[in-house]
Amino acid sequence: MVTKKPSEKTEPIASLHVKAQRDITRHQRLIERVTTEVGRPHTIYVLCVMAAVWVVLNGVVARAVDPPPFSWMQGVVGLYGAIVMTMVLTTQNRQQRLAEQRAYLDLQVNLIAEQKAAKLIALLEELRRDMPTVRNRRDLEAEDMAQAVDAGEVLSDLEETLETAADEPPRPKKAH
Repeated sequence: MVTKKPSEKTEPIASLHVKAQRDITRHQRLIERVTTEVGRPHTIYVLCVMAAVWVVLNGVVARAVDPPPFSWMQGVVGLYGAIVMTMVLTTQNRQQRLAEQRAYLDLQVNLIAEQKAAKLIALLEELRRDMPTVRNRRDLEAEDMAQAVDAGEVLSDLEETLETAADEPPRPKKAH
């Protein structure tokens, strides 16, 4: 199998993935492997069969280890639920950190793309003004679009909009 070297454009994404995989501890890998197995449909069948066998054995045998209402089984199921919940949360926490890194990378790429688009618009407008065969006119929309977005200003506007929306009472839904 021949592996290709990632291009310069995909290098940051590939390195982010490699770093994320490299930073996973042995314990985290084990937890995620077990979480993956527990999250499959066969686990439900195994649990149902085990519970049925437990109920039958403890209901039929004269010297039942856990007679009805099966308090031992309830304890085991509760412990199992707590362990599975903790494993799922552990896995989700790591995946959330990776998703946040990808979101930051995506935001950075979008900001750069927006700056490039603004530069292209500015160059096209300049070219249009310099062409003798094209009537010179002022295009306010193009001038506005030629300005790169100020991320800090957009963030401030967004925060202000969200604060205003949070202060407003919810609007009643219209019946159809």
